[in-house]
Amino acid sequence: MPQYRVGMSDPRPEKPLPGLDLAAVLGWLSTQTPGVIGATATARLIAGGRSNLTYLLDDGEHRLVLRRPPLGHVLATAHDMAREHRIISALAGTVVPVPRALAICPDSSVNAAPFYVMSYVEGLVVRAEESAGLTESARYELAAGMMTVLADLHEVDVDAVGLTDFGRPQGFLERQLRRWSLQLDASRSRALPGIDRLREDLATAVPLSQGSGIVHGDYRLDNLIVAPPGAGDALTVRAVLDWEMATIGDPLTDLGLLMAYWDVMGGIDNPTVRNVGTAAGYPDGATLVGWYQARRDVDLGRLPWYTAFGLFKLAVILEGIHYRFQLGQTVGDDFAQIGAAVPNLVEAGLATLAGDKRR
Repeated sequence: MPQYRVGMSDPRPEKPLPGLDLAAVLGWLSTQTPGVIGATATARLIAGGRSNLTYLLDDGEHRLVLRRPPLGHVLATAHDMAREHRIISALAGTVVPVPRALAICPDSSVNAAPFYVMSYVEGLVVRAEESAGLTESARYELAAGMMTVLADLHEVDVDAVGLTDFGRPQGFLERQLRRWSLQLDASRSRALPGIDRLREDLATAVPLSQGSGIVHGDYRLDNLIVAPPGAGDALTVRAVLDWEMATIGDPLTDLGLLMAYWDVMGGIDNPTVRNVGTAAGYPDGATLVGWYQARRDVDLGRLPWYTAFGLFKLAVILEGIHYRFQLGQTVGDDFAQIGAAVPNLVEAGLATLAGDKRR
């Protein structure tokens, strides 16, 4: 969950950063992409280890961003650096704004795990603090732009950008449900009332997909970099980040997950996991859905199922982070309260699925 900030400072760390052998990385980069960063570059962790670890490398003249998997308890098929690198490479030059892919290192001997580097995109990540300083019209404009980019992503011609084999659309929803069920079972460390019922109810009512396209997998406001107020770009989206779960499948999973963030997680009284959404003064989820549907000819009658699935997925993700925290394998602060949000998501998922009239 990257945390890029405009005007970020770059203090020299007093001790090595967890998950980053800076000297080894800089040495590798000097042989693979000479001149992209200097040998005196320093590094800063710019994501707290809740997902893939993200670092800013800065030599005073050049900046780039490095991504690698989290420390410990990395589940099979998760945190695939090659997939992230491939998707942003494929989307370069399309209407979907992404950072520029620079290099990928599949060799774990360099930095104890595969990693890739991409360009640093100057801009603002909008969360609660930044949202408080925006006018109502700016929040409206930003939400509308977010939905334009999502709809445009789902209309990208998969074959034209070379991603035909990036996923398997046939049976996508069933496989996704199985995948996140396995993730849940691999991260169990406590009783979670209702989560097995939610999983079973989702499985008995899987919709028929209306088509396939690129699925981001974690699309939300704070996975975007936007032009800051006063930059002359009117809060336009400059880059979409965090592609670790991207694939080819049912695009409505992105919309359902965004609604889970926007209308449910945005209102949870837990500062560690609260997301920007309706509760922060932005247009409500129904307005966002209307903007999306205006750009794509799709039937959204089963959207409650997709939102409930998004809530199940978020519950599993947060439970996995809680499990890593219990094992002492997280990097950064504010992990102690993450586990407390999981029951809220399960309850909301069950309530949302109950509103799916076509089950």
